[in-house]
Amino acid sequence: MQVRPTADTFWPSDLEPWSKWIASEQGVDPGWDPMEYAVEAAHARGLDFHAWFNPYRVTLSGTDVSVLDPEHPARLNPDWVVAYGPRLYYDPVVLEDREHTENVVMEAVERYDLDGVHFDDYFYPYPIAGQTFDDADTFATYGGDFTDLGDWRRHNVDTLIENLDQRIHAAKPAVSFGVSPFAIWRNVATDPEGSDTTAGAETYDDLYADTRGWVRNGWVDYIAPQVYWNIGFAPADYAKVVPWWDDVAEGTDVDLYIGQATYKVALAGQPAAWHDPLEMVRHLAFNAAYDQVDGDIWYSANQVESNRLGHMDLVQEEFYGRPALPPITDAGSPVSAPRGISTHRVEGGTELRWHGQGPHEADGYAVYRIPGKARGKVDPCDLVDATNLVAVLGPQQRSWVDTEPGDGEVSYVLTALSDDNSESAPSKPVSGR
Repeated sequence: MQVRPTADTFWPSDLEPWSKWIASEQGVDPGWDPMEYAVEAAHARGLDFHAWFNPYRVTLSGTDVSVLDPEHPARLNPDWVVAYGPRLYYDPVVLEDREHTENVVMEAVERYDLDGVHFDDYFYPYPIAGQTFDDADTFATYGGDFTDLGDWRRHNVDTLIENLDQRIHAAKPAVSFGVSPFAIWRNVATDPEGSDTTAGAETYDDLYADTRGWVRNGWVDYIAPQVYWNIGFAPADYAKVVPWWDDVAEGTDVDLYIGQATYKVALAGQPAAWHDPLEMVRHLAFNAAYDQVDGDIWYSANQVESNRLGHMDLVQEEFYGRPALPPITDAGSPVSAPRGISTHRVEGGTELRWHGQGPHEADGYAVYRIPGKARGKVDPCDLVDATNLVAVLGPQQRSWVDTEPGDGEVSYVLTALSDDNSESAPSKPVSGR
């Protein structure tokens, strides 16, 4: 969920004003805490909550700082910002800017039970023909030993990414840090190590974001390139871009998720592939051949819900028919297995009840339904078999009704989830009643 769209926040920040997207006018207190609500609502449903930040954008329209709230940091420090096109941006080289952006992110990390910090694809702004991002004076002042403007700009962005990687994990090791960049690092014509594409923008050269370098250096926990093109699209073929990223992620500890352009389905002016409801099914089937692809991120939530041409129904039927555990970050504290599990026949199914370890010791529960009579010991293969996972629940839940227990004998096993989504030892199996 986006929580900082234009250097304003979806929580009561001590560093930036309330977002105008919350109360229609920047700086107006809405009287509630959207971040707190969203985190709690996600966790109650067994979901991770990743807070989506835009690091440098200050306005979407208007280059006069007077459009900002009177207490906005950019209005109080106009030398922090650069006007480019119709927008204002924090200048990535200004030390106060970088520290401020880092501190805003860390305020959210330290104040809320976030599972992830997510950066969008905006770093230095996308190029606008005939316009120049006016940082010549700061390059002359702060460029140091750099002789190339592009190298210096990339260094500025690298510093932000590396610093946040260190600060986030020092504060909360289990919180993931990831970026969803424009998917073309460089075209092969620009760099032989680039992708076999002819895209009109390259993150390395145009946004000054060395996204491949961040993966190689381990400065992000996951990378989610926005592969917003169909299979067979000549300038940037989905079937060429995904394998390129698979190669980049191989041999690293960085997870790879593919950004999917569900907003393009049935959109006027798009290639014929986007008017075929099976295009997204083909994307996920293609991904299955690549070991480094760990999942997908769908842009955006309202487009998933609109389900044009029924394309998400097809995706769900083919790929998302069962519950799944959130990704493991391997950086959490171990938790104990649930205790006191019992089963009871109720109207509509079988109810499970159990004791937890307290609200802060488990971040959720996984429920497995295993064919056959309960035995004293769990076969580890039964927990590896994803068809046995029937529910992923929030940390406060202490009961669950299985509405499809079936007619034969079954047994139930529960595990508790830690703050990094790793599972506890399994509980003792209990028979369904």
